[in-house]
Amino acid sequence: MTIIEGSIGMRPKLKFLDDELIKKIISEARVILCQLGMTIHNKTVLDLLAENGAEVKGEDYHVKFTNDLIDRSLKTVPRSFKLYDVTGNQTHDFSGYNVYFTPGSAALNILDQSGRIRRPVTADYVMYAKLVSRLKNIASQATAFIPSDVHEKISDSYRLFLSLLYCEKPVVTGAFTIDSFNVMKDMQIAVRGSEKSLAEKPLTVFSCCPSAPLKWSDATSQNLLDCARYGIPVEIISMPLAGFMAPVTLVGTLIQHTAETISGIVLSQLANPGTPVLYGGSPAIFDVRYETTPMGAIETQMIDCAYNEIGKYLGLPTQAYISLSDAKLLDAQAGLESAMGATLAALAGINNISGPGMLDFESCQSLEKLVVDNEICGMVLRMTRGIEPRDDDFPAMGLFQELLKNKHLLISKHTRTHLKQEHYMPGNVIDRANRPRWQETGAKTIDQRALAEVKKLISEYEPSKLEDKVKEELGKLIKNEAIRYGMEKLPERSCDC
Repeated sequence: MTIIEGSIGMRPKLKFLDDELIKKIISEARVILCQLGMTIHNKTVLDLLAENGAEVKGEDYHVKFTNDLIDRSLKTVPRSFKLYDVTGNQTHDFSGYNVYFTPGSAALNILDQSGRIRRPVTADYVMYAKLVSRLKNIASQATAFIPSDVHEKISDSYRLFLSLLYCEKPVVTGAFTIDSFNVMKDMQIAVRGSEKSLAEKPLTVFSCCPSAPLKWSDATSQNLLDCARYGIPVEIISMPLAGFMAPVTLVGTLIQHTAETISGIVLSQLANPGTPVLYGGSPAIFDVRYETTPMGAIETQMIDCAYNEIGKYLGLPTQAYISLSDAKLLDAQAGLESAMGATLAALAGINNISGPGMLDFESCQSLEKLVVDNEICGMVLRMTRGIEPRDDDFPAMGLFQELLKNKHLLISKHTRTHLKQEHYMPGNVIDRANRPRWQETGAKTIDQRALAEVKKLISEYEPSKLEDKVKEELGKLIKNEAIRYGMEKLPERSCDC
C-alpha cells in the first residue's frame, strides 16, 4: 500500500495493486469467462450472446464468452457520465477521482428512534427522504429500505415513488422483478418528460447483481438489458464471498469479481453500446466463526479499494458498498468501521461510495447513524481536497509579525479569508465543546445529539420543486401498480411533499 501524489494537485490517493498485478487479474478473469464460462438463466440474454459469437449451451443456460466480445464491450462502455436531480440540475460527474456519497440500500429493517429494530413502513421512508434532502454531504438518495406496509410486488417501485416525491436528489435503486422495471422506468420518464430527455439527463442508477459464483439470474440479467435499452445507468454489484463463494485469497476473490463485473459490462453493451456503467460491487470476506459476511472487515474494504483500481485501469467510473458497519447499534464499532471505510474509499477515488446509515451486514438503516455518517462524509470530502498553499501563505513574515503583535489571529484578514475553506465545521452531532460547556448543555451522548439532529433537519424540510402535475402522474402510476396487485389503497402519507 502506498499513498502517492495525485494528478489533481496534492490530492492524496491510495493504491493496493500495481499495474502488473492488475493485468494478471484481468487476464485470469478473461480466461475464466472464455474457457469456464458462466450460467445465465435468461434465454433472451443467451440469444443475444450467441448472435454476437459466444458459445452458448441453451439447455444448460451456459455461455462461454470470447475475447472479441469483451474487447468490443470495453471499448463502448463510457469512461464517465453525469447524474441530474429531479429538476434537471447536474449533481454528479462520475469521472476521475471525483467522490460522492450515497446511503446504503435495500435494508429489511430500521433502527427506530426508540432503539428498536423493526420492519420499516411508509412513514419511516418519508422521514428518510426528507432527511436526505437536508444532508449536504450525501449527494444522492438510495432506495434505502423496503416498506413493509405495501404488497411485496410493488415494494421496489413504491420506494422509488416516495424518493422522487419527497427528495430532489438522484436515486440509486433497483428492481426486484422483471415486471416492476417498466413502472420504475415510466416514473422517470414522467419526471423528465420523454425517453430522450431521460437518456440525456439520467435520474437514477440501477443496481444489477450477478450471483456468486459466476451466475446471472433471469431477473437481474433482464434488468441489465432493460436499463441499457433506455440508457439508464447501471452499477454492476458483484458479491463474491472470500473463503465461501469465492477463493479465500484476496487476489482470487478479485479475479472472480473481475470476471463477474466484465460479464455484466458485456451484457449491457451488447444491448445498447454506450450505456453508462459503474464498475461496482459488494464483496466481503466470510467469517467462518459466525458464518457472517462482515462489511466492516478491513479485508473487505481492501477488496473494494482494489477492484476500484481495476475499474480505473479499465478506464471506468467505480462504486462500492464500503462506508457502513456490522454493528447493531450506533456505537463505537459503527463509527470506526464506517469512518475507516469512507476514508479508504475516498483515498482510493471510488466515485460512488455507498453505505452511510447502514448497520448489521447491510440489513438495517438508521436515520441517527445517517446524520453521524453525513459528518464523516464531510470530513472525508475535506480530506480529499488535500493541503494546498493559498495566495497569501507566502511570504509568511507579515502574517507572523501580525501574530506576535496581536497575540492571536482570530480576526485577521487571513483568517477571515480562508477559515471556511480550510476548516470543515461539523454540525451539532459532533461534540467539540469543552467539558463545562458540554455539561451545561445537557451532557448529551452521541445518540441523543443524533436524534435531536434528525428531528431538527426533518422539521426544516422544504418540499420538492418537482411540478405538481408530475407528482400527480407519479401518484397515478403507483396507484395503478398497487391495484394490479390487489391493493385498493396505499398507506397514508403526509401531504407536505
